[in-house]
Amino acid sequence: MITNWHPTNLPHTIDLETKAILKKLTGAHRALAELKGIAQSIPQQEILINTLALQEAKDSSEIENIVTTHDELYKSSLEVGEAISAQSKEVQNYIAALKKGFAIVKKTELLTVNSILEIQEVLEQNNAGLRKQPGTSLKNQKTGEIVYEPPQHAEVIKNLMTNLEIYINDQQQSDIDPIIKMAVIHFQFESIHPFYDGNGRTGRIINILYLVLNGLLDLPILYLSRYIIKHKNDYYRLLQEVREIENWEEWILFMIDSVEQVAKNTITLIVSIKELMQKVKVQLRDNYKFYSQELLNHLFKQPYTKIEFLMTDLSISRVTASSYLNQLAEDGLLIKHKLGKSNYYINTQLMNLLFAMD
Repeated sequence: MITNWHPTNLPHTIDLETKAILKKLTGAHRALAELKGIAQSIPQQEILINTLALQEAKDSSEIENIVTTHDELYKSSLEVGEAISAQSKEVQNYIAALKKGFAIVKKTELLTVNSILEIQEVLEQNNAGLRKQPGTSLKNQKTGEIVYEPPQHAEVIKNLMTNLEIYINDQQQSDIDPIIKMAVIHFQFESIHPFYDGNGRTGRIINILYLVLNGLLDLPILYLSRYIIKHKNDYYRLLQEVREIENWEEWILFMIDSVEQVAKNTITLIVSIKELMQKVKVQLRDNYKFYSQELLNHLFKQPYTKIEFLMTDLSISRVTASSYLNQLAEDGLLIKHKLGKSNYYINTQLMNLLFAMD
């Protein structure tokens, strides 16, 4: 079934701040505030950005049927010259696009059409830009039935994206709660469907960047893809119900719930990471003369490492870095593996925390 609905300029005249929505927002804001605070207590922010960004990249790509494993992903980050699967490369591109967007938002305090184009270019590794040719349609993955045809004409797409940019950045145009606006922005972007490919993943990156832009988080560490995977049928059903029957309330409640639940889950994970870091810190400090905070941070920056990475982070020689990692592997704090002609080392305790999220 193809609906005759088509996206129009924002803001909408319909009242989106219903009693049910306003009531639901309280818990989401409380969870975001707690997440923002606890994230600041991790000594090196890169630890959270790296570990959680990889989780999000894996899950967001999985929604698009790009399936890979944690092991594949971390091996692909080791830069050892081994062949990287197409799926792992797609996920690595997602991480790079997310970090690119975060850097832009932190520097400019804006999220513009050009920013979104840069994000999508890194994600898809091309510069195709906004759609210029007609023929795009969204289909039911099971039946192949066309359920929605986004705007087809280049000028319409360009104008709608320009309007979306204003809506994102001009607080005077619409002063509704930013979590509600995030839900509206996500719906509008996915309905414009401005690119030939990568719309879903770009849209999910925009979600987190918008929360950072509005100061609800300092770091891009709230990732909704896992929630969307778990509730995939509801996600697509509600997107379509907004188009067909203007069911804005249920769509916005769904997105608010995703923010609250994911924030709570992320808080639990960060607390677990902090506790594990403290445990490993005590082990290192009590048993190894080469203990340093920099070494601890390195072991948690990402679960897989190699000699060259430790050399760079600690500014030490190859012999010294090799000695440190091999000693930790011999004592069971790391697991040593061979890949090609190189060795790599896994912080299995950290991996277990990340796997527990699946």
